[in-house]
Amino acid sequence: MAKIAIVLGSVREGRFGEQVANWVLEKAVAAMPETTFTLVDVQEFDLPIFNGTISPAMLHRQYPDPRISRWSKVMDEADGYIFVTTEYNHSIPGAFKNAIDHLSPELNQKAIAFVGYSWDGAIRAIEHWRSISAQFNLYDIRAQLALTFPVDSTEGDFTPHPRREKELATLLNQLVPAAKALKTLRA
Repeated sequence: MAKIAIVLGSVREGRFGEQVANWVLEKAVAAMPETTFTLVDVQEFDLPIFNGTISPAMLHRQYPDPRISRWSKVMDEADGYIFVTTEYNHSIPGAFKNAIDHLSPELNQKAIAFVGYSWDGAIRAIEHWRSISAQFNLYDIRAQLALTFPVDSTEGDFTPHPRREKELATLLNQLVPAAKALKTLRA
């Protein structure tokens, strides 16, 4: 059985991403009951700004800050990830990047997929995440969701276009087998 963490990366007050992440979780659980899906909210960890003098890769999951240790444990338990990301100023959210900067071995040789939301589907943020993913030897699948406010939102409420369920199914059908396969490599 694969364990997939749906990681919500925005920490803004009144964030739209919470609606998106909950929808992804609901649809994923219904579509793939044999897979464990967990919503992981970066906001709940209250992570400090990364300012370590030692690379997380060299710490071997032994972090001096209990908040980082808890974050590490949750991310380490997953076999794969769905990053739910918005786009700020043509890039990734700073708090989300900061959270990932605290980790290293927890992410290695796992599968990752992206669900972006913004006026243009967060396509630039997702491209930035893909280049960051390579640093951790993450296997990023091709399928992604690019949710846009004019198409997938009505007055601030998430109202996904009907085609989004099929797009999410394609993403899941690529991500979950990859996560299972990579789990055997890590064993």
